[in-house]
Formats: sequence, structure tokens, C-alpha cells
Amino acid sequence: MSSQTDFVALNICVLTVSDTRNRETDTSGQRLQDLLHEAGHQLHQRELVKDDIYQIRAVISQWIVDKQAQVILITGGTGFAGRDSTVEAVTPLFDKTVVGFGELFRQVSYEEIGTSTIQSRATAGLANRTLIFCLPGSTGACTTAWQRIIKDQLDSRHRPCNFVEQIKL
Repeated sequence: MSSQTDFVALNICVLTVSDTRNRETDTSGQRLQDLLHEAGHQLHQRELVKDDIYQIRAVISQWIVDKQAQVILITGGTGFAGRDSTVEAVTPLFDKTVVGFGELFRQVSYEEIGTSTIQSRATAGLANRTLIFCLPGSTGACTTAWQRIIKDQLDSRHRPCNFVEQIKL
């Protein structure tokens, strides 16, 4: 494993899963876009789809095979409501699951929302060397996940380890 000392700007895709939001009301997707830019990364693509397993899979599958797309941030569809289907749509596509992400996300969320964090099915994994994070649809949850976990793991300088060497460069 080589030691990366320079920052590597990544191409990040943002997908909002929602039956009610549109581009103008998509505060979570916009927040993720703003945060990734502030961290020095580039927005590769941004989409919004209905909470439908096959629409979600179609977009994610295109990004997984896109040689330029390195990270995918998905917001929405990770709860327990009847139509929440992001986890079911995405996890079959994973080559490896980042088990610790969901655990750590719920731990840091507990500090903000207490036991309600137990209803989060936030998850992450690798598919074709593309890193995928599935986050709740709340703007606050997206901010927490980015600032407390994802930002460091997408920084090639973060030690003792980060995900940059695991994704396609």
C-alpha cells in the first residue's frame, strides 16, 4: 500500500431518492454537493429519482460502470417507511459492504437525535471499485455523515487509512 501525501480530488455523483422532492426542493442533495465542493472534490453527476428499486438501480448501475465516477452519495430511501427502498436497491450491487459505516453513522447520529437513529438503515459498500454511501434524506443527517465520517474517508491524506486507494483512480 503506497502512502498518499497529496490531496486527490474525486469525481462524486449525488443521487436523491424521493417521491416528493424536485431539484428546487432537494436540500439534501444540494447540501452534499456544496460539502463535496468545499472539500475540494468535483460533482460528476447529480440525479433525482422516485423511490423505486429499479429506477435507483438503473442510475447507480450506470455510475458504477462509468470510469470517471469514483464515489456515489445517495440521500433518501433508507428509513422504514413503506416505499423506502434504497437499501434493497443498492446492496445487491455491492462487491463488499462497509459494515462499519452504518454502525458509526448511527453512533454519531445518536448524539444529535437520540434513539431515533435506530430507524436509520444507512449503509455503504464498494461496487466495481466505486464507493457508495446510502444516507438518510434529512439534510442534517447528510451533513453529519459527511462531516463526521465521509469527508475524512475521501481524503487521501487521512491516516491511518482512507478509501481513496480502494476506488478506481
